[in-house]
Amino acid sequence: MASNICTSLEIAIFMVGLVCADLVLAMCGNISEVFEYNWAPNHIISQGDQIKLTLDNVSGCGFESKKKYLFGQASVQIKLIEGDSAGTVTAFYMASEGPVHDELDFEFLGNVSREPYLVQTNIYVNGTGNREQRHTLWFDPTLDFHTYSFFWNRHFIVFLVDGIPIRVFTNKEDKGVLFRRQQAMSIRGSVWNADDWATQGGEVKTNWTNAPFVSTFRSFIINACELLPETDDVMANVANSDGSGGISQLSLC
Repeated sequence: MASNICTSLEIAIFMVGLVCADLVLAMCGNISEVFEYNWAPNHIISQGDQIKLTLDNVSGCGFESKKKYLFGQASVQIKLIEGDSAGTVTAFYMASEGPVHDELDFEFLGNVSREPYLVQTNIYVNGTGNREQRHTLWFDPTLDFHTYSFFWNRHFIVFLVDGIPIRVFTNKEDKGVLFRRQQAMSIRGSVWNADDWATQGGEVKTNWTNAPFVSTFRSFIINACELLPETDDVMANVANSDGSGGISQLSLC
């Protein structure tokens, strides 16, 4: 199984290279130029190259990229909620708009202290999900930052943790399986209360005496084909964190 995943990943990386080639440096910016705080911005703390998302008994919060991308790769480093995080969900995901939207999800399910952290991956195509898979992380994601990545093109969708593929979803449209490849998606992050299902099927509720719950995002890397809304043309748009909060963006010639 592992060898099959690795082979699929190698093919996927080759294919995206065919789509997004000939990149040249276009501009530089910072996090605020790439993302907007679109849900409860008063619960979001921006510190240098880091975005801290906080959850309390009033609200969760979230951010979204200002641009949308059709194919490519998006990565971020996250340090998850420490201690008793039962009932909470931290999400790194991509989504288009509308009731028949496409979506790719990393959902980190909070737990009782000292239990293994679960990450749930999911894929929506034309508004239909029900493709959840749960994975046990092999490290404690609350102690340090780890890298979580999407890689997606017309042939594969790959979910990676620290560069290791944990899930590959292959295009099988020839067999009648829906596959997302037409809707551009923005890159998003959020934290919210989901104690009706997140921990042990909802048996363990959020302990609000532990609030605020904080997940920290940093080191965003976007290497993706941007869809221009004015023309529906696709151009490559790459954003690389420079380690100091700056983001370099590149455009296709």
